[in-house]
Amino acid sequence: MTSAPNGPSRAGPSDQPKWALVLTAAVLATALVAAGVALILPSGLPSDDPLGGPARFGLAVAVFAFAQLARLQFRAAAGAVSLTWGEAALIICLHQVPAPWIPAATLLGVGLAWSGMSLLGTHRPPLEVARIASSLTVATALAGFVTTLLGRPLLAAPTPPLALAMVAGAVTYLLVSAGLGAVTLNLYHRVPIGALLGEALGGKLMTFVGNVVVGLVVVALIEVDPRWLLILPLPLWLLQQTYRHRLRADRERRAWRAFAEATAALNHHDERGMATAAVSGALTLFQAELVTVEVAGGDGRRHRYRGDAAGQLFTWESGGPDVTDGDERDLVRPLTVGTAEVGHLRVRFPRAAPPTDRDRDVFAAYGDALAAALHDAASHRELRKVAACSLQEAVSDALTGLANRTAMLSKGDQVLRRLARDRPVALLLLDINRFKEVNDTLGHAAGDQLLRLTADRLGGLARGGDLLGRLGGDEFALLLTSVPVLGDGAAPMAYTLRQAREITERLAAPTEVAGVRMSVEAAVGVVVAGAGSADMAELLRRADIAMYQAKEGSGSVAAYDSARDAASTDRLALLAELREALAADDQLVLVLQPAVDLATGAPTGVEALIRWRHPRRGWLNPHEFIRPVENSEQLGTFTRYVLDKALGVAAQWARDGLDLPISVNLSARSLLNPRLPTEIADALRRHRVPARRLVLEITETVVMSELEVIDEVLGALRTMGVQLAVDDFGTGFSSLTFLTRVTVDELKVDRSFVIRMADSPEAAAIVRSTVGLGQQLGLRVVAEGVETAEQRSALAELGCTAAQGYHFFKPMPADKIGAVLGGLVDEARPRIIPIRADGAS
Repeated sequence: MTSAPNGPSRAGPSDQPKWALVLTAAVLATALVAAGVALILPSGLPSDDPLGGPARFGLAVAVFAFAQLARLQFRAAAGAVSLTWGEAALIICLHQVPAPWIPAATLLGVGLAWSGMSLLGTHRPPLEVARIASSLTVATALAGFVTTLLGRPLLAAPTPPLALAMVAGAVTYLLVSAGLGAVTLNLYHRVPIGALLGEALGGKLMTFVGNVVVGLVVVALIEVDPRWLLILPLPLWLLQQTYRHRLRADRERRAWRAFAEATAALNHHDERGMATAAVSGALTLFQAELVTVEVAGGDGRRHRYRGDAAGQLFTWESGGPDVTDGDERDLVRPLTVGTAEVGHLRVRFPRAAPPTDRDRDVFAAYGDALAAALHDAASHRELRKVAACSLQEAVSDALTGLANRTAMLSKGDQVLRRLARDRPVALLLLDINRFKEVNDTLGHAAGDQLLRLTADRLGGLARGGDLLGRLGGDEFALLLTSVPVLGDGAAPMAYTLRQAREITERLAAPTEVAGVRMSVEAAVGVVVAGAGSADMAELLRRADIAMYQAKEGSGSVAAYDSARDAASTDRLALLAELREALAADDQLVLVLQPAVDLATGAPTGVEALIRWRHPRRGWLNPHEFIRPVENSEQLGTFTRYVLDKALGVAAQWARDGLDLPISVNLSARSLLNPRLPTEIADALRRHRVPARRLVLEITETVVMSELEVIDEVLGALRTMGVQLAVDDFGTGFSSLTFLTRVTVDELKVDRSFVIRMADSPEAAAIVRSTVGLGQQLGLRVVAEGVETAEQRSALAELGCTAAQGYHFFKPMPADKIGAVLGGLVDEARPRIIPIRADGAS
């Protein structure tokens, strides 16, 4: 086993390389002395030896050279550990070659092997090759001494005591080679020797046992009949592959664990704490020699934090950027959030283990996580600066008359200081969904009108002692100071969540803005804390995380979860991995769920659903990735991918003689794309599927469903002949108005009403009215989420004609549903019974 450092650390003391060179010279001198012993001591070979001394020495050189060439390598600290067949070579040579010759054979064989590898690609400096060869020479010399002290293995018949002597020699070889490598890395980088030895010996344990067994087996075969050695190449190759797979799996597992720990450690509010955690995390994650994190300050200056493998941290400040691309060992990445640059990250890998493609992928993901964390820290810093300048700035928002961000921060801190430390307070952070679309389509005057309306409704809900403000844009904050305290510790949060839901219900009441009737939907983030446990800026930060959780979830209100701080990096990684999934074509899997006629059991259509077979996370359901996708720039690519898959299945059905429509869910954001009809027409033409066979499921719970661009997109789709279905019908605030504006073909009763219709007269009434409405308008009505026979019977009694759910079929793969649909069609087809001439059947 060899450990290869990367040369002197640029961040460490200047005397470290000097002592490393002294150690190398001492080990080399010892190796030369041990190798020279072969010229003095008698060989001990019998005079009638059939091979002869030179041949045996050449054999030993070849065996040690081959043992180094067949190596595996992994990164450790600031260097690389090579796993070789050294113990097997040692045992074989102890049996075939006089012990005094083994150091010389090791020096020559290892030197030749590493020199050749250096010329062919590893590019090791001559001093490094000399250090490796001399270290292993000293290790074999001591191993030979220990072995001969316990037994005489030269050409001796293998016995249990002799085998134990060889094992003792192999253990000596392992400990000495690992120890010398660890001491060398310690002198170069001051990495603790114990940690290095533990990691190296842990990685070597399995290969050490295998090497000893192989060496003893070869010795035994030589004694029985050397011709048996001809069968060894294949087992040895298989064993090498086992070593390689086990090592790769172990390193992969450790790498992901280190990535999770490194990204989780970025949860700091101050720049220095975060940068220090980033440097430490990158050193551990990449086993790097040096890591530099550069943070762009708001004043134009840059703060740099550099750490080395010994754990030393250095900081300094400069006026401008000077991070440049390094050599092939350096990975450099600008840290950006959107168009804003927040710094740079540089990782220097060991010369013995330069970065791989996998390292580059992990480096990119870690850089994105660090960029997001630095951006959050900068935002936190700016909020504190604003709070410090609150006395000089205006405290009122000119548009709404509410407190502005500065006033919210300063007054909020004053309120918190006046309250008892354990007194619960709550902060509600509200953001209007799709507010930008109002400005873009109706103009900024309409947007201002909507903001004033929202402020008026929030003001009517605030109580004495509460603090209400507009933070900017479409964000409002409400600090509740009269949160009731009961015996139950969960009571403050339950009360605050009720208040948040009341706010969303009040805002959702239909109103008219710029002549357009609309309802205001909002996402509310909720945080509850003791008045003395956090300042206003921190409460805002937590509420902001909860608000984005509400935007991504199915509801409109969400409470702060500390795990979301680290989960934001996971969301970035998930979106990055989605790009790979869209390109791989074997991770995103289409599953299909039929809808059946309640009277005949015949299929009336099939809904296409998507699942993600993630290579690392396992199977992901839509709720785990659809929301982030809908809020990202990848929505268009994802929609085209699902449509293409669904139309490919529909085309295959047509070839099999099945004439059934296939339904695809369409995101509300997709309807804002004027090119959507053209893209769908191209897909239909490419797959040769008639437009009537495609059903697009849309929802009427769209805040700005009356936008002109949406009407134009839906009108173009109708003109093409594509069918439209209204999903989750009855859950929005404009169901009937929606149907008067948009011509649809199908209504889908939301599963929440179907599940509760047996116990809730109100739910049953909604289902009955929806079925009746569909009959009056000539529309298909499909009930979703049918799970029991009782629900099926109740739907049939209400006059519903079709349904889908687990009671009939679970979603199934595309390659299996064809046979199921064919069977349903055959069963539903009326049977013709022949009649004989005499009237008998």
